[in-house]
Amino acid sequence: MSFRLCCSELTYPNVEGLRSTKANPVASNSFRRAGCYSLSSYSDARKMMISSHLVPGHLEGSFMGKKRQADPRRKLEFVRTLLIDNYDSYTYNIYQELSVINGLPPVVVQNDELTWEGICSFLYEKGAFDNIVISPGPGSPTCPADIGLCLQLLLECWDIPILGVCLGHQALGYAHGAQIIHASEPIHGRLSEIEHDGCKLFANIPSDRNSRFKVVRYHSLVIDGESLPEELIPIAWTSSDDTLSFLETQKFDAAIPDTFEIESYRASSHVNGTKSRKVIMGIRHATWPHYGVQFHPESVATTYGRQIFMNFREITRDYWLRSSSFSRERNIHYTESMQVPHVNRLFGAIHTGTQLMQGAEWRNLGHFDMVNVSPPSMHTKFLRLKWRKFDHLASKVGGSKNIFSELFGKNKAENTFWLDSSSTEKGRARFSFMGGKGGDLWKQLTFRLSEESDAAGRHGGHLLVEDAKGSTNSTFLEEGFFEYLNKELLSLCHEEKDFEGLPFDFYGGFIGYIGYNLKVECGAESNAHKSTTPDACFFFADNLVVIDHHFDDVYVMSLHEGNTTKTQWLDDTETKLVSLKGSATRKLDERILKAAASSPHEAGFHSEKSREQYISDVEKCLEYIKDGESYELCLTTQFRKSVGEVDPLRLYLHLREENPAPYASWLNFSKEKLCICSSSPERFLRLDRSGVLEAKPIKGTIARGATLEEDERLKLHLQYSEKDQAENLMIVDLLRNDLGRVCEPGTVCVPHLMEVESYATVHTMVSTIQGEKQSNVSAVDCVKAAFPGGSMTGAPKLRSMELLDSIESCSRGIYSGSIGFFSYNQTFDLNIVIRTVVIHEDEASIGAGGAIVALSDPEKEYEEMVLKTRAPANAVMGF
Repeated sequence: MSFRLCCSELTYPNVEGLRSTKANPVASNSFRRAGCYSLSSYSDARKMMISSHLVPGHLEGSFMGKKRQADPRRKLEFVRTLLIDNYDSYTYNIYQELSVINGLPPVVVQNDELTWEGICSFLYEKGAFDNIVISPGPGSPTCPADIGLCLQLLLECWDIPILGVCLGHQALGYAHGAQIIHASEPIHGRLSEIEHDGCKLFANIPSDRNSRFKVVRYHSLVIDGESLPEELIPIAWTSSDDTLSFLETQKFDAAIPDTFEIESYRASSHVNGTKSRKVIMGIRHATWPHYGVQFHPESVATTYGRQIFMNFREITRDYWLRSSSFSRERNIHYTESMQVPHVNRLFGAIHTGTQLMQGAEWRNLGHFDMVNVSPPSMHTKFLRLKWRKFDHLASKVGGSKNIFSELFGKNKAENTFWLDSSSTEKGRARFSFMGGKGGDLWKQLTFRLSEESDAAGRHGGHLLVEDAKGSTNSTFLEEGFFEYLNKELLSLCHEEKDFEGLPFDFYGGFIGYIGYNLKVECGAESNAHKSTTPDACFFFADNLVVIDHHFDDVYVMSLHEGNTTKTQWLDDTETKLVSLKGSATRKLDERILKAAASSPHEAGFHSEKSREQYISDVEKCLEYIKDGESYELCLTTQFRKSVGEVDPLRLYLHLREENPAPYASWLNFSKEKLCICSSSPERFLRLDRSGVLEAKPIKGTIARGATLEEDERLKLHLQYSEKDQAENLMIVDLLRNDLGRVCEPGTVCVPHLMEVESYATVHTMVSTIQGEKQSNVSAVDCVKAAFPGGSMTGAPKLRSMELLDSIESCSRGIYSGSIGFFSYNQTFDLNIVIRTVVIHEDEASIGAGGAIVALSDPEKEYEEMVLKTRAPANAVMGF
């Protein structure tokens, strides 16, 4: 049975913070930014502002005043939203929802992007928007650097419907005098049941306890109920310690074994033994059309989230229907002109600092206008592909290991690549791509960020290009590597009929890696540490061999500029493949391996940080999370060992045998004295021929068991761990946000959520996110919108990377970046560089880390981090 309470009847006993001696306003001590202040100066301004306006008196359900008898209004056909982004990693999940619900995509503006005069011009002079949504974000509304112009919007735009989400909700409270305090405990990526008063924002949503209305919470701070002013009315609430993991809210097809108790793997439901208290989860203004919700309706795991946005749309329609303000001109065409390629705004391409550009002037600056148009300064290349298929040949010639070793493993496998699907069971991966220095189109790109890249807004670097004849050319790329790569790909033309019938998406093009430090080209302000390895290194592969593991087929492919009758490489490679039949059973010489080590230290590696220091860094992360600076921080470190004249290919062959992975890879950039041996189980991002983007983040890892019984118990432990589910859910929502920047509205989905996959040494929790790419977005734009992978940063991404730079003591280099390909037809597939040995100038390095969340235990986080180094460390130890 549900109840609807009138405003006068509403009570909320035991609301968190009521008459609490510990209810102090919050400003971060651990990461305090300049300018945080009290809002007392706003109080007088607010009183003056209220008295100077004719505010129509209203209560929920009648706040528009009396409906005008004459000139009846029609409802808005679509709703135009101004979406204020507080530099969050979930804003574009809201963008996607509103695009579908409103019938028109919102215009996204960061909270410090416009002057107050500029935004008033859009809201009042040009009449460009019907409502405003204020996004979540890191930090606190008490800090101007975190909240920007949102407080002023909430105080002065009394005649425009506004919805604040999380930080926006707290800002609504703070703007009117409420205090912001620490919650009893940080709640991130966990679910709670919500009760509400039945107001319009929660129309058609149940409110009983044990109802299906469960929401995802990402917050460490809350509004202090004791300080809530009369003009703000609580409309929703929950118990602060009454949280659930996602899977506990679901119905399972398979029964849980009797011997397994979920409760033993959940966080304690009580904080310091205290009794459950209520937390305000929603508020509204008594007389203005302003609302706030503390939870995240846009999360994939929130029920009735879309209904809340639909209800806000109806509130907006009703407001303008009943308000005399509706007579103002709704400048539809002007609003449509503001629907710019929003990814450009992520990269700062159209940032003016004073006002938004208008119409054609704005659109013409977007780099998306180059899609399908060759840049005038670039020489257009028309590429043609020739290929041959050999049915069921791979196993007959010894498999991919033998093929690579015999065709490309000579001369220390110099200048070779191998994207190696060495773990193909359960459909994880299907194809392997391999090759070496090839034909006339082959070249190597080596990019290093300049020293000036640490300065805000300057992220250029030096590019060295070596061609097939050995000639080199060095240039400085002011716009950075991604822009160069984008132009290179856009300059390549092709015939689709050349690859008709091929079951894979790579037909030649760029193959290599993107280092973590290229985050400065994707929104991050700076790099605290310079990488010793190049920040990006790619081959242009014009000749390659492809293995279809599903059908055991082998393809040989050759790419040429223009029409040609050349088939020499195809002929030579076919001859070599046929000759391998006689040697298919020949066993490669293997050295006697040492016993496996249980830690990288036993394998002779030196850690950048001691156990004590790493644990201390985890505790630092927990402080940042407690203060609302981040929801999740992926803390990492590096292990190093001098290896001398090790045979890196043989090391890789051993690694892939001991720890096969679906997104494994081998790269050898000989002139850089750089070899990469990766056994990564994680896909970062893929774009296929049909325009579908896919990410497969991993969050949650546990060791395999020594017996079948122990192994199954550990797998279930991971599956039902509230901590690991929270980790995974946060990154799923982050990846949905990143794909939401570049995908068609309404197409971003999560076909697989929190599935456990098992590998040789670990069980992992994996999710899959997909979406349909917008037609005016390039392949490189998609990567820039999502790089670095959120599973290696945390959320919100930009603030988390800033914090991690301040904690970590060295560059991640290639680790945490991506390895893969960009095909000449604009498809790509990239992994996350984890479980990887990087050999550079006779030193082997292994990066490892883990996601720190509010439920993390510092000791266990260190153990999990060490676990992730075991397979690559043992591979090095064996040689």
